[in-house]
Amino acid sequence: MKRVRCPKCDNFIIFDERNYTDGQALVFVCDKCGKEFGIRLGTSRLHAAKRSEDSGEELLPAADYGAIIVLENMFAYKQVLPLRAGDNVIGRYQKGKEIECPIESGDPSLDMHHCVLTVRHDKHGALQYVLRDGPSYTGTFVGGELLAKREQRIIADGTLFTLGATSIILRTKENRNGED
Repeated sequence: MKRVRCPKCDNFIIFDERNYTDGQALVFVCDKCGKEFGIRLGTSRLHAAKRSEDSGEELLPAADYGAIIVLENMFAYKQVLPLRAGDNVIGRYQKGKEIECPIESGDPSLDMHHCVLTVRHDKHGALQYVLRDGPSYTGTFVGGELLAKREQRIIADGTLFTLGATSIILRTKENRNGED
């Protein structure tokens, strides 16, 4: 199953992509606002590096700093968001607002600026991933533990952290390169 977002009201429309072929043009009418819009099936160059849906494979972006894999509990959609050096603000996607790692989610407990994952080099030159809460209304959990105010936690490849009802797994550069 795939989701497309209405360009007018941001409502999701869900359809089964297996009934269509790559390159085929589809026209949708939004149930919420009545907007008619079209898409062409196939891999978008922009989103191919950012997102894959539950296909069993982990598509990781070409970024040099790893990625976060977002597993939204509703519909089991998976998103892959690349990380960059410095602060990566992670939060809910909102039309017209720019953040480094926007999560497309219907989760009301996910804040727009929920947490920050900082990618930096440690004193030995290795990449280090430091997580801190945004601050958010529902908190940021690492391994089931709530991060305290102003607490910063160094996390490693495979660390599971939770924002609201949304689970996220860190994939570091080192792990990605080891899997290629």
